[in-house]
Amino acid sequence: MSGPISLTHNKYYSWCRDNLFSSWINGIITILSIYFIYEVSSFILNWTIFEADFVTNFRGERIIDRTFCSKNIEPGQHGACWAIIIVRFHQFIYGFYPVEEAWRVNLVYGLLPFALVGIFFDNLPFRKYFIYFTFLFPFIGYFLLYGGIGLDAVGTSKWGGLLVTLFLGVTGILLAFPLSIILALGRRSKMPVIKTICVIFIEFIRGVPLITLLFTANVMLPLFLPEGVRPDNLLRALVGVTLFQSAYMAEAIRGGLQAIPKGQLEAAQSLGLTYWQSTRKIILPQALKISIPPIVNTCIGLFKDTSLVLIIGLFDLLGVGRAAVADIDWAKLHYEVYVFISLIFFIFCFLMSRYSLYLEKKLKTDNSN
Repeated sequence: MSGPISLTHNKYYSWCRDNLFSSWINGIITILSIYFIYEVSSFILNWTIFEADFVTNFRGERIIDRTFCSKNIEPGQHGACWAIIIVRFHQFIYGFYPVEEAWRVNLVYGLLPFALVGIFFDNLPFRKYFIYFTFLFPFIGYFLLYGGIGLDAVGTSKWGGLLVTLFLGVTGILLAFPLSIILALGRRSKMPVIKTICVIFIEFIRGVPLITLLFTANVMLPLFLPEGVRPDNLLRALVGVTLFQSAYMAEAIRGGLQAIPKGQLEAAQSLGLTYWQSTRKIILPQALKISIPPIVNTCIGLFKDTSLVLIIGLFDLLGVGRAAVADIDWAKLHYEVYVFISLIFFIFCFLMSRYSLYLEKKLKTDNSN
C-alpha cells in the first residue's frame, strides 16, 4: 500500500512545487494568500457560528428583541444575532400568509421538485407523467395558494417573502419562454407587418428599465381592461416581469437562430418539410441548444430583479428583510438580514448556473466534435 500512497504524495508535492512555489515571488504570494484566507475564514466562522447568538445569547437568556443580543451589551465582542431570522422566519418564507394555512405553501414547495424532475432527467421511469404534472403544476399551485373549493381564500396581498420571489421568478420565466420563441421567430419573419411589430416590441421593452415596466403595469394595465376588472398588484407585476423577460430571451434565441447554417433549412425544404415542420423539428431545437448560456443568464438576472417589486408595494424576500430591519425591536441588524437574503438568492442562482453547465455538457453546445 505504500507504493500508491507514495506516488500520490509525490504527485501533490510536484503540483505544489510547480504551481505554488515555482519561484520566490510565487512562494511569498502563496504564503500571503494562505494567511489572508485563514484570517477571512476565521472571521466569517466566528461571526456566523462560533460567537453568534441564535435563540439565546451567551448568558443563556432567550432573545426576544435587539437589546438581548450579546453584541448589544458588549459591542464588537460577539458575532451575529441570528435570532431576528428565527423570530421572523415565517415572514421571510411566507410573508403575511396565515400561519394556520402555511401548510398549503409547504405543499407547493414540496411539489415543485416533482414538477421539475421530468425536465431535468431524461431517463427517468414514467417521465411522461412527470411532464404532464409539470404543465398542471401552475394551476395546482395557484389553487393551493389562493384557495377556493374547500380552501379558505388567501389574497395575494398577504403573499410575501420567498413565496413572492419564487412566484414571480419561476412563473415569469415559464410564461416568457414560449412568448420569446414567438417573438424571435417573428423578428426573423419575411412578413413585414409581423416583423415590424416584433422589432418594435423587443426594442421598446429592452430600451426601458424593469422598474418602468412595473410602474406601467401597475398604473396603466387597468386602463385597458373592462370596467370593474381590477387585477391585484401581484398579477400586474407578473405581466411586467413576463414582458421584460420575453424581450431579452427573444434576442438570445434569435442569436441561436442566426447561428444555424442556411443549409439546414434548405436540406429540410428539399425533404418536403414545410416551414413550421422544419422550424419545429430541425432549426428550433438546435437554436435553443446554442442559446442555453444567454437564456440562463437572463433567467438569473430576472430572478434577482424580482426585488424591484418593492417599489410598487409588494413585499418580496428583500422587502420583508427591509421591513424587519426597520422594526425598532431589531434595529441595526442589517448585516444578519442581508447576509441571509444574499445566501438564499445565491443558492437559487447557483443551482440555475450549475444546471446550465450540465445542459451544455450534455448537449455539447460548443460543437467541438
